[in-house]
Amino acid sequence: MSNTAPVKSAVRVPGALAAPSVAFLAVFAAYPLVYVIGLAFTDSTLARPLQRWTGFDNFRTALESQSFTGSLWRSVLFAVLAAAVQLVLGTALALLLRARARRPGLLGTLLLLPLVTPPVMVGVAWKLLLAPVGGALNGALHAVGLPGVNPLGGSTGAFVTLVVIDSWQWTPFVMLLVYAALLGVPDDLREAAALDGAGRWRTLRSIVLPYIEPTLLSVLLLKLVIGFKVFDIVYVVTAGGPGFSTTTSTYDIQRTALQEFDVGGAAAATVLFSLLIGLVTSVVAVRRKRHEEVAV
Repeated sequence: MSNTAPVKSAVRVPGALAAPSVAFLAVFAAYPLVYVIGLAFTDSTLARPLQRWTGFDNFRTALESQSFTGSLWRSVLFAVLAAAVQLVLGTALALLLRARARRPGLLGTLLLLPLVTPPVMVGVAWKLLLAPVGGALNGALHAVGLPGVNPLGGSTGAFVTLVVIDSWQWTPFVMLLVYAALLGVPDDLREAAALDGAGRWRTLRSIVLPYIEPTLLSVLLLKLVIGFKVFDIVYVVTAGGPGFSTTTSTYDIQRTALQEFDVGGAAAATVLFSLLIGLVTSVVAVRRKRHEEVAV
């Protein structure tokens, strides 16, 4: 009897310690998820949610909407392009910092400034910079006798500009994570490669990059998720225009809910968008899982 009591007590302690976390997740994660799913299957507005059961009508309407289906494609394109650009640039900057010194110092601090800048401020600053009239970019071009440009005036230019802005802000995040991974590469591997006659490029391609591949895949996964969630710079810089050329799914869902007051339709679009994010990111997650299994 005396032996079983301490065992039962030891079992109850972890459960008691985990209770606050479980309650937190139930309130702030499970409840909103269930509520959104409930909205998606009902006729709901901002003033009158969960009114009438509509089944899959909201999902059918969302999939038949050219605005929403187009925004899905643009969200995927934006997330993939932004993640690819930032992974390449961030890795390159991390390699340069690692080659320069073991501690990034002042240069590393300066490179991290865009990351700590609020997204709304980033959007406002870039919008002022690229303004066709009175913008700093056109002012500099006119000063040297070159014609002005309006990158936000065309569909392709506006979309590419958003990718550039997002990359300017989030490349330091990638650089920071990759730099930390590079610090973990054993010097013995580099020295052994040098003794075998491998140059810097061969060492990078055959030793360093394979060693940090799990980190690169994790960063790619994070950046895909962050890219899918982009809203601030779209709202501030282009407001989804010109036309619908920069309307991502997050912006389209916001417009459906808060401008058209169709909360049920917005909830259904949110569920579909979440499924798409899971589908795209699962490809990278499976690749990372296979890499871990091979490494083991």
